[in-house]
Amino acid sequence: MFRKHISVRDRNFVIERAKARCEYCLSPMQYSTQSFDVDHIIPISRGGDSSTDNMAHACSGCNRQKFNHMTGYDPVEAKEVPLFHPRLDKWLDHFQWNEDFRFVIGITSTGRATVEALQLNRAGVVNLRRLLKLAGEHPPQVQV
Repeated sequence: MFRKHISVRDRNFVIERAKARCEYCLSPMQYSTQSFDVDHIIPISRGGDSSTDNMAHACSGCNRQKFNHMTGYDPVEAKEVPLFHPRLDKWLDHFQWNEDFRFVIGITSTGRATVEALQLNRAGVVNLRRLLKLAGEHPPQVQV
């Protein structure tokens, strides 16, 4: 069932479940210069619903890039594959950090396609990771 309004209770649940981080790029809400949104993992326009099982906490950068997409292009395998699904997939199964923890590296078809489609290594988010690393706040101690 489509709901135009996401309740405060559901929004707070989604934030808490994600440990106040973007479930795609792992940016912390506390330090982000971007607003955060509740993303419909399976977009309403694609048959998704507004249940909390279909919601992810997303920074506006990731949410804007994802838009209503459910698939992306894996540049290594040269094919369309499903994007990362925060309720079904584990982040560490699809991604890892580079040696200085500034860049997300896709290690599976889904990971690579998600890095590309959502632009997980946007300049602003990479700069934030660099500063948070210097402050001892990155990488996240608890992976979502």
